[in-house]
Amino acid sequence: MEVLIEQILIYGTLALLCAVVVYFYLRNDKAKTAKTRQKVSVAKAEGLFEPVSLHPYIDLNTCIGSAACITACPEKDILGLNEGKVTVINASNCVGHGACFHACPVEAISLRIGTESRGVDLPHVNKNFETNIQGIYIAGELGGMGLIKNSVEQGQQAIENIIKRKKRNIENVLDVVIVGAGPAGISASLAAKKHGLKSITIEQNSLGGTVYTFPRTKVVMTSPMDLPLFGKIKLTDTTKDELLSLWTKVTSENDLKIKEHTKVNDIKPLLNGTFKLVTNTGDEYITNNVLLAIGRRGSPRKLNVVGEDLQKVAYRLLEPERISNKKVVVVGGGDSAIESALLLNDKNSVILSYRSDKFSRLKPKNKANVEQAIASKSLQVMFNSDLVSISEKTILIKADEDIREFENDLVYIFAGGELPTQFLKNAGVEITKRFGHVMKKHN
Repeated sequence: MEVLIEQILIYGTLALLCAVVVYFYLRNDKAKTAKTRQKVSVAKAEGLFEPVSLHPYIDLNTCIGSAACITACPEKDILGLNEGKVTVINASNCVGHGACFHACPVEAISLRIGTESRGVDLPHVNKNFETNIQGIYIAGELGGMGLIKNSVEQGQQAIENIIKRKKRNIENVLDVVIVGAGPAGISASLAAKKHGLKSITIEQNSLGGTVYTFPRTKVVMTSPMDLPLFGKIKLTDTTKDELLSLWTKVTSENDLKIKEHTKVNDIKPLLNGTFKLVTNTGDEYITNNVLLAIGRRGSPRKLNVVGEDLQKVAYRLLEPERISNKKVVVVGGGDSAIESALLLNDKNSVILSYRSDKFSRLKPKNKANVEQAIASKSLQVMFNSDLVSISEKTILIKADEDIREFENDLVYIFAGGELPTQFLKNAGVEITKRFGHVMKKHN
């Protein structure tokens, strides 16, 4: 009898302990769910819930709620727990590191571009990175894969596929022209040199491509990568400056030929199976293959206002610490515009002109910083305004039907980019609008 009572007490104690554990687990889960739902509500109100580019998609049937993906994500409030499952919160703030994808222990996360309601134009690319036009290849962000590590891998793999079907050697004809000097383009350039291909790399901006336009402290890479001719690079939480220093070192040590500040305007297939590339500088290149490693933003979108062609007008901010005592106008209301205005605001007089009545889709830190600057009146922000014209010493801004003139030294325009869709179509590359397209690594 005593033994039975003792067993009842033991089982009773265990049951009580289990009940306590379950109680606290459920209470904690309920608190996390409430917090996540509140954040989702705010994200929807601010237009940050809907993804705009590469983003994580959670399979709720597979997710076990380990939260490993939440811990691995270097950004804040991209993911959260909702009733024991992971959910996306601020999808628009996702920068495509892919850390969540790699951290999930049950592979419940896939990386997608576009949603069921919002399609994204993507070119047709096969497993060899070749488009429907034989000899034209695409690697990196343009094909939908924005992860730097994967872009590096794709650039190298595309060159290896070009080698497999290398065309006959024709005098004065290049083996490949690589368009773009971002991660995919640099990797491809190194691979081309490694295999002895006759090649040249053309970049419409500066070395680093899209990476160069990132904010100076932005994390752009979170996992190691392997560069041809250079080897494995074990860098994590890498800043833009660190990555650009690496690109400079890699290109210098390997004597890569990169023609910067040159834009390819046209790709013309020739009768003998080669291609003629024509640039904005009037240069022409004949090549057996073309590898497009350009970003999805393409060329910066212009406002088409009088004076926009003046030298004081720019579409990205370089070396802000060297700019001081200037009267500056920044046009735009996205993260790039906000960050640039705030960087310049310490040493200059800055006006931020935005056509809408309020900011939307801003990263939390940028939103907090610009609101603080507005409250302290250290930054002049003109909502519902449009830049009308630009002259050497002044600019005209229209706000609430009134046109005002301001003294001005520099103008920075952040109006987004024009997708290179027409450029691709002119070359014959097929484009399809994809909805919720799952991005997969090519092996």
